[in-house]
Amino acid sequence: MMESKNVKLSFNRVEGDLEIKVELDGNKVSKAQCVGTMYRGFEQIMQGRAAWDGLVITPRICGICGTAHLYAAVTAIEVAQKAKIAPNGTNIRNICLITEEIQSDTRHTFLMFFPDICNELYAKEKYYSLLMDNFEPFKGKIYKEAIENTKKILQIVAIFGGQWPHSSYMVPGGVTIPGISRHVSQSIPIVDNYIKWYESSILGSSFERWMQIKTLEDLGVWFDESNEHRKSAVGLFTKFGRSIGLQKLGIGNCDLLSYGSYFQPELWQPPFTEAHCYRQRGIFSRKENKVIPFKEENISEHVKYSWFKEYSGGKHPFEGETIPYYNADTPKYSWCKAPRYLDEPMEVGPLAQLVIAGDPLMNDIYAKEGSNVWSRQFARLHRLVLSLTLLKKFLNDLLKNRYEPNILQNPEILDGEGIGLIEAARGALGHWVKFQNGKISSYQIISPTTWNSSPRDSNEKPGHWEATLLGTEVR
Repeated sequence: MMESKNVKLSFNRVEGDLEIKVELDGNKVSKAQCVGTMYRGFEQIMQGRAAWDGLVITPRICGICGTAHLYAAVTAIEVAQKAKIAPNGTNIRNICLITEEIQSDTRHTFLMFFPDICNELYAKEKYYSLLMDNFEPFKGKIYKEAIENTKKILQIVAIFGGQWPHSSYMVPGGVTIPGISRHVSQSIPIVDNYIKWYESSILGSSFERWMQIKTLEDLGVWFDESNEHRKSAVGLFTKFGRSIGLQKLGIGNCDLLSYGSYFQPELWQPPFTEAHCYRQRGIFSRKENKVIPFKEENISEHVKYSWFKEYSGGKHPFEGETIPYYNADTPKYSWCKAPRYLDEPMEVGPLAQLVIAGDPLMNDIYAKEGSNVWSRQFARLHRLVLSLTLLKKFLNDLLKNRYEPNILQNPEILDGEGIGLIEAARGALGHWVKFQNGKISSYQIISPTTWNSSPRDSNEKPGHWEATLLGTEVR
């Protein structure tokens, strides 16, 4: 009979508090629990406040993705009041959101993920000395460069939004920023310098050459082309990560969900029945092996294993409750709810976003190897190229339309319901808000991490992360 034991792991490099508890049968994970250890409470904070208070309070939910929460909050208000939006306002929002995504992908990769592959357990591996030279926390060349360059690119959000983090420049109808030309002229050199750094240190090649990579085989050809490619950050991660088997760990078995990224300014207007995004909205169905339409009404939240007041099955966020109920003597084990789509867990994040958007490289990798530790992290490194290119387009488009207004006036909201669905750097983010007599009567938020780190639901189905741990061999 195999020995069984419980192991608890605490994670200190995430936005909030997270623990993973696993049961081992022998050396394999037989049960996993993702434990959200912090009660947030923003849903209670928002009740009874003025309709626009969400624009100031919800960006404080997350220090690294406040722009995303602000974008979701203002979108919920605009959907509720059918507000007309100045296209320039949408473009400026996109500029700030994609800038935040760029810093998040960079910091997540080099400050949060890569320290783990510098572990001395890998000291005998072929590329370990190069890894330490580049990624060792506080000392590595690229580790320090990532801090410096992300500080600089965030200046773009401050230029347009006044500050970062916790900005509040988005309001119904657009943004509060006067003038455009000076802001764009200040921002373009910052983007150009970031691209130069990314090409030289992270890729070891030009964006043009990188965008020629359409398949996993193309990536192998690119790797073998030059020493610069092999010793770049992407080259090291690809070779080292795959040599230690990251492509065989954390295998995802959920469908993929994306709310779509970056509304197209001229098309995102009332009645908001269709999301016109630069990266499309949808569900990738593993059963049908294709992207299928997304329907917001299919979302529900379960609380059977969450420390909230019990209700039967799952509830749509507009009908949902967030009433804390901690009791250590129950099977509940997390402060996260369990969001589901058609009662199924979903995977969200850069991989899901790019597969659904139809990116050739990520679609090829996903078709051949699925969702795993390597492919999910590689998606961030690849997305940075796409997003830096898109950021330059947004800035140039804004300059062309610099004489157009940045905001349109709309009547104040009194009553209604609004939904703000956007893609934060870590995946699908949603705000569901009810308004009554100019006040917020209900506010529900489902963040990307809630989708991925959710506990089991009323049907005993584990969340994405929990499922990826099952069967993992612990050495």
